[in-house]
Amino acid sequence: MASTPSSPKEHHFVDIHPVLSDDSDNLNRLRDSQSSDTTVNFRAGGDGEGRERRLQRNVWTFSRQIHLESGIGMFDVEKKGSVEGESSGNARGKSLGGAGATGGDAGHRKGYFDMFRTKSALGAKQNSLMPSWKENEPDPDNAEGIPGSAGADDRVNKSVPAGRYFAALRGPELDQVREYEDILLPKDEVWPFLLRFPVGCFGICLGLGSQAILWGALSSSPAMAFLRVSPNINLALWVLALAILVSVSVAYTLKCVFYFEAIRREYFHPVRVNFFFAPWIACMFLAIGVPPRWAPRHLHPAIWCGFIAPVFVLELKVYGQWLSGGKRRLCKVANPSSHLSVVGNFVGAILAAKVGWGEAGKFLWAIGLAHYLCLFVTLYQRLTTSQALPKELHPVYSMFIATPSAASIAWHAIYGEFDAVSRTFYFIALFLYCSLVVRINFFRGFKFSVAWWSYTFPMTTASLAAIRYAEEVTCFFSKGLALSLSLMSSTIVSLMLVSTLLHAFVWRSLFPNDLAIAITKDRSDGAKAQDKEKKASKKNYGLKRWAKQSSLSLVSSIRRGHSGDKDLK
Repeated sequence: MASTPSSPKEHHFVDIHPVLSDDSDNLNRLRDSQSSDTTVNFRAGGDGEGRERRLQRNVWTFSRQIHLESGIGMFDVEKKGSVEGESSGNARGKSLGGAGATGGDAGHRKGYFDMFRTKSALGAKQNSLMPSWKENEPDPDNAEGIPGSAGADDRVNKSVPAGRYFAALRGPELDQVREYEDILLPKDEVWPFLLRFPVGCFGICLGLGSQAILWGALSSSPAMAFLRVSPNINLALWVLALAILVSVSVAYTLKCVFYFEAIRREYFHPVRVNFFFAPWIACMFLAIGVPPRWAPRHLHPAIWCGFIAPVFVLELKVYGQWLSGGKRRLCKVANPSSHLSVVGNFVGAILAAKVGWGEAGKFLWAIGLAHYLCLFVTLYQRLTTSQALPKELHPVYSMFIATPSAASIAWHAIYGEFDAVSRTFYFIALFLYCSLVVRINFFRGFKFSVAWWSYTFPMTTASLAAIRYAEEVTCFFSKGLALSLSLMSSTIVSLMLVSTLLHAFVWRSLFPNDLAIAITKDRSDGAKAQDKEKKASKKNYGLKRWAKQSSLSLVSSIRRGHSGDKDLK
């Protein structure tokens, strides 16, 4: 093997023959050329035909993929420039999957998203590749010091503590990652649609389903007969709500099939766990607001059993966590969206009365009342141990209206009259409604989110309670109040529908990357460094304050000594 020396900026041509020599000088020169800034062209030839291959100075970076079923780590080796590698390593708030996602090919990008794929599907697909991992990939046991290798199993396939969500996320819905936090998926590219599809999309079904009930009540209520509302509006809204519910349910079912790990993270999220009640509440809304021309006199009890069973199972889990006093106790995870887990009881009580099972309705109403009192007191006091309530106000606070309004309607549905109990809860909801309306300026300046739909149906339930009250207390004020609340609710839902269509089809920003599900299980180095800086600043401040106090005490003691000497004189 022969080589021709040249300057650092010239090309080196090395002929590689079938029989390689043992010339150590050439090997050392080749090794030196690769470590310098020169560009080396290799020409391999057998019968006179050769090919050139260009190598540049690169830094090898490693990223790790975790097999969710077997727990075996798989490493991806990738070349990146030294300048880029240094800048990405020192950046805070980075993505642990960003290096492979931006610099690699489609296979690398798909590998990072596979971390959240369903275990069975991923295992069936990759079991045949396990021998190739052992032959071609680095040894996971000797991967110390490689970025992303330590603790990767814990980052993906173990539940994230509730306190970790509060520490890593911010915003009214805990959907924004703090600047110093790292995530498992790349931030700088669009994720698959199913990973970006949150459980909060069922809020659209809640808003439209409750509107169908409202317009059905406006068309059939004797107190609102002067409006002459057509029943066709109720029919159109009911069909639209049914179509949206079917579409959202199909999409989320596909997410459960392909990305079940993302579903698990949403379930452990202290805010989104309450949205798992939303699909069943939306189904009960559709059963209650079915158009009169299609509705029988009494619905079949199997409908109530099918819709209330998942709600009851979720309540046993969630309420048990509130009661047990663990890391997910009520004072730690309470937030306004927790009202969704209580509203399901009252909506189920309304449906139970509609199918003719009054005792079952009373049972659910009692459960809802007990937990509503605990939740209301916890949120109203804003305990110092609760970190779920953000400082900024948001439409999420309209959830305070939903529970007392639903309790008022449920009592009327069970007992058939709007008596003192129904009026008590109605007046509570009315006062909370007024307390939020007078602070309308606090609800401005927030980015639109699909989760806002869940905060539209509380206004609709308040309107329905006002209509029932106007039927019992017939006067100009009660009718005017019911009409005003109904118009306000319908206006808000219409604006939400227009905003959703614009973000979905015009601006295409309805489903951004769901960063909340991609946080790491443990705190990142940036967060720890920030804590150390805070502790250091506090320590320095304490030392300065101590030194200041010590100097003042020294001066005062000297003055007292001088004054004592004067007295002796």
